[in-house]
Amino acid sequence: MATAPAAHGDDSSSDDGSGLEPGAELAEEAARYARLGWMRATSGNLSVVVGTDPVRILVTASGLDKGALTAADVVELDGAGVPTGRTPTGLAATGLAATPSASAGGSRTGDRPRQPSAEAVLHARLIGLTGAAAVVHLRTVASVLAADRFPDGLTLRDHEMLKALGRAAEGDPVRLPVVTNSQDMAVLAERVSAAWEPATPAALIARHGMYVWGADLLAVRHRAEAVEWLCEWAVRTAEQTVSWPR
Repeated sequence: MATAPAAHGDDSSSDDGSGLEPGAELAEEAARYARLGWMRATSGNLSVVVGTDPVRILVTASGLDKGALTAADVVELDGAGVPTGRTPTGLAATGLAATPSASAGGSRTGDRPRQPSAEAVLHARLIGLTGAAAVVHLRTVASVLAADRFPDGLTLRDHEMLKALGRAAEGDPVRLPVVTNSQDMAVLAERVSAAWEPATPAALIARHGMYVWGADLLAVRHRAEAVEWLCEWAVRTAEQTVSWPR
């Protein structure tokens, strides 16, 4: 996948055999998550690092159906999550940057510039904090239920699925931190930073969803699938053994 940091000062396309520009790869991954029902009602966002000196990040644009994005439905950010105003390499030459797709839904009209989600700030913070080259935010039911059920964090151990998070399947307690949500992304970014578990590439946001990060979009996808499975297992197990308050 095309998400390892590019050479200094370079906007590079994928060199992993996919042949996709970063924007196209983000659109493809978003469509995959949308088919799973993990990015409903235009929710969620994905980002990838495309430059390191200075840091440049592509993030999916806000307010669009994540199942119908095009390669042009991205916004370039700096390392603080602020739009750079630059057209990502490859889009200007194709004309995509000036021709927004009507198929992606949302409220887009004409060639109005795409806008990043407010959560772009959190993507940038996680990239700076963890050294990741890709971040995905998904609003899955299991992750929200798990955050409700385990507000102090979800600790897991002795699961084969933990290997997908780079952890041992036996004798290695893994804690998924749970963070209280906020509509102020600066506040939420501080909370996530404070709760960060360096050995755990994910965090749950109460009544919001999950954030997962890694070296590239493929690695993040596998981690997100594992987090979803583990959250679902934890919630189902709790339902079987604990009487939930009414």
